Amino acid sequence: MQDRAKATREAILAGAASIFEELGYGRASLSQVAVRAGVTKGALYFHFPSKEELARAVIAEQHAFITADNTAVLERGLPPLESMILICRRFAGNLLAEPIVRAGIRLTLEASSFDQDVRQPYSDWVALMSGLASQAQRRGQLRDGLDPAGFGQFIVSSLTGVQIVSAVLTERADLLERVEDMWMILLPGVVTDGLKSQVPALARYSGAPLGQHS
Repeated sequence: MQDRAKATREAILAGAASIFEELGYGRASLSQVAVRAGVTKGALYFHFPSKEELARAVIAEQHAFITADNTAVLERGLPPLESMILICRRFAGNLLAEPIVRAGIRLTLEASSFDQDVRQPYSDWVALMSGLASQAQRRGQLRDGLDPAGFGQFIVSSLTGVQIVSAVLTERADLLERVEDMWMILLPGVVTDGLKSQVPALARYSGAPLGQHS
């Protein structure tokens, strides 16, 4: 793709993210996206012939963004439990900071409006968390007898619910705090005895070595 066409496509996706986040799929129009993106309708239709295709592209962009961010966490070589917690925290931070993430998540929840299969992003996320849970169990961070696959799916389900309720009640103003609460509630029942004294620090984990939390 030529640089100019790429820049136009990126502008359209940014405009679409803003409109979809604000209005949702049903109320959004391509005309509104074109105005927000600062492009002509012709340029928009060249890249995205329908609102459905544009919504799918926003979801794909959001999934790629989160996947790249998760990969960056994994490349740090942290212990697996800390990686799980940090991935959740960074997801919450990206929801607060990145319009493409907020729009993609809203569209995912509205996917039945445009016949979009959204299982793959969730399947990828569950597989990631389940794999980390299995590693954490082998490393002695999570107790024996815990089902890593079930725990991974439960974390994804819990975080999804936490962000939805936070969005409804406070427009996500308390999201990071609620994610910490989620881990404070979950960790005592799943970590090994040797880690129970570290539960408060783990729940607040933001990437610094344990013991350096504010």
